[in-house]
This record gives sequence, structure tokens and C-alpha cells, in this order.
Amino acid sequence: MAYENLIVEREENIGMITLNRPPANPINLAVLNELDAALTELEKDKAIKALIITGAGEKGFSAGFDIKTGGTPEGEKAMSRGQEVFSRIEKYPKPVIAAMNGFALGGGCELSMACHFRIMVDAEKVVVGQPEIDLGIIPGWGGTQRLPRLVGKTKALEMLLLGTRIRATEALNIGLVTKVSKPEELMKDAKELAKALAKKAPIATQIILDAVARGLETTIDEGLKIELAGSQRVGKTKDAMEGMIAFIQKREPVYTGE
Repeated sequence: MAYENLIVEREENIGMITLNRPPANPINLAVLNELDAALTELEKDKAIKALIITGAGEKGFSAGFDIKTGGTPEGEKAMSRGQEVFSRIEKYPKPVIAAMNGFALGGGCELSMACHFRIMVDAEKVVVGQPEIDLGIIPGWGGTQRLPRLVGKTKALEMLLLGTRIRATEALNIGLVTKVSKPEELMKDAKELAKALAKKAPIATQIILDAVARGLETTIDEGLKIELAGSQRVGKTKDAMEGMIAFIQKREPVYTGE
């Protein structure tokens, strides 16, 4: 598929999606539709084991919703579409890493939070936050739900109600991001994490991602049932046997996704 708003690439077993609307990489309905298509393309590609989502340029990961479409039928469709696509990322069967190369505000922050891991550059003008309150609106792509789950209710309410924007070090300290990188090392760090994740057993990885995503939406008792079903399923795979044999033989396992 030809993409007008994204750059979709493959590097060995890593899929890379770049929001290509610099400098701010705003997200509109077209971007969301292309992002959904890219996710489908890379999910079907069995060679791809992990994904990286980043932004073009050095200024912004994404400034979020394209306010130029606000109040239009396209903008209205983008609101529900954004929730749908971001929820798909959160429940994606392969690990997804947000490489936050610049500011991530509003929908950009929400996109990063939908990813399983977030690596953020430590630079003076690079901030992350949900400043919608300053425009008299609220986050619409999961910010009120994912932020409290990541950083806790009190800190989330501070950021949501005051529109607080925070730098990388604080984002790391409160658990909003996984790692902080120097600007020149961001993609190297993201690719290293992606490669480490790609070495793990694909079926076990998928089951863990599914168990965590569904488990957080229910009670612990129901979550344990999800975990048990996943454990029983993965125990029957060839990869599980390979993992145990490799451990006994003191070698690196070679997983095939079977």
C-alpha cells in the first residue's frame, strides 16, 4: 500500500511506522486510516516481531489532533476513529514501542500511551502532556483512561486538570515512559529494545500482551482465568519445548512461532 501521511519500513524483523507530517505531525482522519492499514500490513507479516512508531523531523513526535479539522464532519469521524485505532495498538499482538523524538501533546501523548513501551528524548523543548483543558476541551483518544492507569489517579488529575507538560526525566520517574534517551541515540535505543523483544517466543509474547490488556479491564479473579487459559495454550507449543531444551543445553533458544 502507498502511504501519503506515513513512512512504513522494515528493518530485519522490526516494522517501523513514521508519522510523516513534520514538523508537528498532527493526526487527522487520513493519518488514522493509514495507521490502521499499516498495523494490518505489519500484523500479517510473520517476519515482523515488533513495531516502532515515531515522528518525522526533530521537533515533534506528534502534536495530536489536527485542529484544522475541528468542527468538521472529518474531525467528528476522527474522534471515534482515534479511539478505535489506539485501542487496537494497545491490544496489538506484537510489542509496539513509541520512539518519542519530540514533544508528544494531546493526541500525541495518547498515541504514545497506547503503545506498550515509550522511549522519550531528553531535550530542553521536548515535553509530554494532555493540555486539552487549556482549550476548554478534554482528551478524546484515551487520555482520561490510560494516563491514570500508567501514573496513578492523583498525578493524572494534576496533568489533566492543569494541562501540565512534563520533561523526560519526570515522565520516567512517574512511570509514563520506559526509558529516556539522548536525541542522537533514540532510534538506536528503540531498535535495541525491539530486537530484544523480537527474540522472545512469539506466541508467549502475544499471550502475555493479551492477558495484560484484558486482565486490566476486569477483576483479578477473571484475569487469573485469562492467565490460566493462556498458560495452557502456550504450554502445548513447540516454542515452549524449545525454550526448556535450550535452557537444559545452556544455549540460546530458536523460536519459530509454533
